[in-house]
Parts: sequence; C-alpha cells; structure tokens
Amino acid sequence: MDPVHAGRRTVAENVGMSSPSAPSTPPEGRAAPRTFEMIPTPTHVWDRVPAAAFVLGLVLAVLLLLCVVVPAPYAVRMPGPTVDTLGESDGVALITVRDAPTYPTDGQLRLTTVSVAGGPGYPVSVGNVVRGWLNPAVSVVPRESVFPEGETREQADERSQAQMTSSQTSATVAALESLDYEVPATLNVAGVDDDGASVGVVEDEDVITAITVDGVETPVDSFSRLTDVLRATPPGTAATLTVLRDGAEEDLAVTTGDDGDGGSTLGVLLDPAYEFPVDVDIEISNIGGSSAGTMFALGIMDRLTPGDATGGEIIAGTGTMDLDGNVGPIGGIVQKMNGSVRDGARYFLAPADNCDEVVGNVPDGIRVVRIATLDEAWASVQAIGDGSAADLPACS
Repeated sequence: MDPVHAGRRTVAENVGMSSPSAPSTPPEGRAAPRTFEMIPTPTHVWDRVPAAAFVLGLVLAVLLLLCVVVPAPYAVRMPGPTVDTLGESDGVALITVRDAPTYPTDGQLRLTTVSVAGGPGYPVSVGNVVRGWLNPAVSVVPRESVFPEGETREQADERSQAQMTSSQTSATVAALESLDYEVPATLNVAGVDDDGASVGVVEDEDVITAITVDGVETPVDSFSRLTDVLRATPPGTAATLTVLRDGAEEDLAVTTGDDGDGGSTLGVLLDPAYEFPVDVDIEISNIGGSSAGTMFALGIMDRLTPGDATGGEIIAGTGTMDLDGNVGPIGGIVQKMNGSVRDGARYFLAPADNCDEVVGNVPDGIRVVRIATLDEAWASVQAIGDGSAADLPACS
C-alpha cells in the first residue's frame, strides 16, 4: 500500500519510523523501507479566499446587475442634436417662405434640443443615472419634473408635437409683426379663467371685435392690437368688450385684471385664427416641444431680410416665443449649450430667465448672449454678424 499523509507524519506499511541519518538494515529477503519527505497538501484557490470576501463579491455582482437592468425613477437629460433653421432637415428646407422675396445667407441659426431618457417607454437604469451624475454635460432630475405622472408614451409624444405646432405659429406671427407685416386675426374665446376679470361675463365661443377704455374704442382685428391696449391699461380699469355672440354683437362690461407688469389682463384664453400675409412653412421631424420658437422666428426674419444678418457665423440658441415676441425660459439649457459647442457654434442666445442656470456652466468655446424679446435677439444676431458683439449683454 502506498503511503498516505497523516497530519505531519509519514507512515510506511509494516515498518517503524526510520531516520534518514540512521537507516535500519532490512532483514534478508525484504526490501528496504521507504522514507518520504513532507509535501504540503494542495490547496484550491477558493480555499484561500475568506468566506466574507466571497460573499462580498457576490453581493457586488448582484448590485452591478441591478444597476444595469433595474429602472430608476429619474429622467436623464443629454445634449441633443442641433438643427440649422436656415438649412435643411432630412433633405427638406426647414423654413420655406412663399409670396415674398427671400435672401440667402452664409451663416447658421441653430435651434438646440435635449435628448431625454427616462420617460414613458424609455426607462433608465441605475447605471445610467450614476453615469449622468458624473458627467457635467448631463443632468439627472426626478422623472415627474419632466413627464406628468401616469402619462403614456403616446400622450407624451402628442403633447410634445402640439407644443411644437403652437410654437411655430407664435414664431411666425411674432416674426412677421416684428418686420412690420400686418397679421389679421379673429380672436375666438376658447375659455375663461375661474378667477379672471371676465368670469361670468365673457363666454366660450365669443369673438372679441373691439375694446373700449376711457371712452376710446379700439377695433381688435389682430392679437397684437388687443395686447397693445391691455399693456397700456392700468389694472382695475373699467372697460367694455365688444363681442360677437351667436352672430349678434354685444357690449360687455369688465374690470381688468393685473398682468404683474403694470398692465391689464382679461382672464380669457384665446384661440386666434390668423390670415398670414406671407406663406411660411416650417418642416421638421422627430423634434417636439416649444423651446425652438425663438430660433424659428429668427430664421423667418433672416429669410425675409436683405443681406446676411449672421455674417457667416454659427449662432445657436433657445427660448419659447409668445405672440407678443417675448422670449420665455426653457429646460435643459446646460445640455443645449454643450450641444451647440459640439456642433460648431461660437455664440449662444439664452433666455434671460435661464441666466441663473447659465452662470458657472458655460462650456469652453462659446459666448452666451442674454435675450428677453425677439427684437433683442434679432439685434444680437445683427451685431454678431457685423462684428460689433462686444457690448452684447451676458448672463451674470
């Protein structure tokens, strides 16, 4: 029988322990007993790993798997594509103007976007969230701050496209009126604020045709004409609205509300029907929301203005645009600035109401210009184009 290891001793069959220094003499006819050196017992690699370390590794592996597959209740905003409003989108001119002369340009006016993951149908994992926290060009926000709770993917897409359509209309009206075109409109009442100046007086489907303040009647055949009167009227003023109701004209007494800037409001939601003096068509796909309004308006104005307002520069920007030509705040401005730099822009037009997010987050290689109105934005584009941008306002 072969020897077997037994603790620290080596055992040989039928013999006593022998010493290498004093070997015993075997009896005649028998083989000499064999002696053996101690050989450590082989140990498997896992036997050398403490059990606690093995358990820890297993836990880390499970956590890593969860980071990859488990959805997180966040939305991750990343720099999205930018699109030149003076160029083409999917091979089609983004802005087409008919019934008026248009002018070429060598520069670009790029609308900016944000790519958002984490909405309905597009969940993000814990790993996506962690990577977003580590990237200064990416922001991670609670999902409900971007997408209403319970909203489906289809509803989110419909909402985004409705905002895009509305922004194009507002941009077209604001741009044409800024260039001194008349844009007639029928001012249909689509709703009345419960706490507004017109509650219980004005009704849905009324059509506002005139407003009288201090004995002066002003026909309101365009949205801008009505807002001009209200902007110059102190809040709390007794006024008379002339409306068409069921085809008959009526005069309605209202006391105006406060717009917060020294002017008045009527507390009604209007759904204007416009008669555009120039046919403007905006074609863009796979982009939604309302934040491109300012860049749409600037693109229309550049098309209709002789010369090259941009001076060959690449100018990016963002901001909502209302019918009065006011630039409104947007979300994801840090991502939009980073996307602009990536796509070669040297200037970025930022809404004044977003300046607190701009400060400290401007990427290298771009200059940010603060704008609050369409007229300011257009003046900034012209200043950049003619090389006199040094004094343009910045966010501070």
